[in-house]
Amino acid sequence: MPALGLGTWENDDPTQCTESVRTALETGYRHVDTAQIYGNEAAVGEGIAAADVDRDDVFLATKVWIDDLAPEDVAASTRESLQKLDTEYADLLYVHWPAGEYDPEETLPAFAELRDDGLIDRIGVSNFEPHHLDAAADALGEAPFANQVEMHPLLRQAELREYADANDIELVGYSPLARGEILDDPTIADIADKHGVSAAQVSLAWLREKGVTAIPKATGENHLRDNWASLGIELDDEDVETIDTLGRTDRQLNPDFGPDW
Repeated sequence: MPALGLGTWENDDPTQCTESVRTALETGYRHVDTAQIYGNEAAVGEGIAAADVDRDDVFLATKVWIDDLAPEDVAASTRESLQKLDTEYADLLYVHWPAGEYDPEETLPAFAELRDDGLIDRIGVSNFEPHHLDAAADALGEAPFANQVEMHPLLRQAELREYADANDIELVGYSPLARGEILDDPTIADIADKHGVSAAQVSLAWLREKGVTAIPKATGENHLRDNWASLGIELDDEDVETIDTLGRTDRQLNPDFGPDW
């Protein structure tokens, strides 16, 4: 999986979304993340089509919303997603939350059938805790390829990182800048000043040090390029340890249907 991706949550202006996806791909990004509930799959597809990059070089992920996780709805909604994205397959399809119509024994075999049919390449889950992952692995007969969760220096997810390492699961971090909270954290600011980089770049570099694929959302070219430049930043052991021991634990997204964190 590419080390840095483009998140598109709340990027719901079609023209802006299309342009930001195109710009990201032509900047060097190769991982684009969307979801049925974002309402922007068509715009994402148009951005991929507009970019001077082959579709097969793009790692495209989308997510099935909680209302469509019954087996028959998984199949129908995924086909609708692929039509909107104007693609024959998704590289990765996630269960968006372990909520709503989700039943591991019913939902995940429907995902596996889509994979068998060539409509998706990999099966992922999102916002899963270790006990959800155990149940998913039992239902699939294998661990999911990826678990997408909120993760940043203010929510370091040590238990999930340990679980992912032990079970060969890719971790994908959404809201990697803690919806802007990272930019105001004095510890992160000090590390950024030390390296002459932005606070956002420090957060993204720390996630990469932890083996996590970050998917920051960005629309403007300057932010896209700033985030992309984080791939060239190397934090030292002292920086990583300082971030690892931050006293804050701030979760930015916690809907009432989410897990009992």
